[in-house]
Amino acid sequence: MSKRILCAIDGTEHAATAIGQAARLASATGAELIILAVNELSGAYGHGGALTYIWQEADLKKILDTAKVAAVKAGVANPKMVSVGSRDVARAFAVYAEDNHCDHIVVGTGGKSTVTRLMLGSVSRDVVFRSHCSVTVAR
Repeated sequence: MSKRILCAIDGTEHAATAIGQAARLASATGAELIILAVNELSGAYGHGGALTYIWQEADLKKILDTAKVAAVKAGVANPKMVSVGSRDVARAFAVYAEDNHCDHIVVGTGGKSTVTRLMLGSVSRDVVFRSHCSVTVAR
């Protein structure tokens, strides 16, 4: 039985599906629910270009606020809302889960074509491979 569930979000419909699944799981098991948004750092690393986050603070706040409302509606009274910045989104989810003793991760997936997944990979796939605990991929 899970004691601490981490839900990986990015503000998409796929994340909304993950939030619903994670909240139902947390409600059923009495686990703590942590919702994490990773603000990806992008830019011309090593080329003198400016590194910037993909979301501005207002965007990040809106993503987290929307996720909290969804989790509360799904039955979790007080989910913990967290954000971190990272160049590697999947690694950030996996590291956060391990560092914070999460024993289950829920992540959404979808929206990429087969060719795109083969060429670029997917965050959900990388989270599964990098995580120390069970991972549910919600569709």
